[in-house]
Amino acid sequence: MIRRLGDDRGAVVAEFAVALPAVVLVLVLGAGVLTASARQVRLQDAASDAARLAARGEDDERVHSAVTAALPGAQVAVDRRDDLVCVTARSAAPFAVGLMLTATGCALAGGL
Repeated sequence: MIRRLGDDRGAVVAEFAVALPAVVLVLVLGAGVLTASARQVRLQDAASDAARLAARGEDDERVHSAVTAALPGAQVAVDRRDDLVCVTARSAAPFAVGLMLTATGCALAGGL
C-alpha cells in the first residue's frame, strides 16, 4: 500500500481528540450553571417562606430552620423595619469556590 502525500486518513480522529476536551468543558460548565440556578431558586423560595414566618411573629430560630431545612449551611439574617420584615439568605454556590448566592424575601409584619 502506497501512502500518498496529503492523505487525510486519521484526520477525523485527530480533530475529535482536539474537540473532545472543549465539549466536555462546555457540558461541565453548563451543568454547574444549572445547579447554581436551581440552588438560587431554592434559596429565594426559602427566604420568602422565612419572611412570611417572621412576619407572622414566629421566633428567629424557626425562621432560621425554615431556610436551613431547604439549604443546609445557609446563613440567615432577619431585618425588621417598621411594618416590613425582610429575610436575607446566603449560601455558597456549588462548584464555585468563593461565589455566594444571596436571596432576600420581604413580607408585611402581622400578615397571615
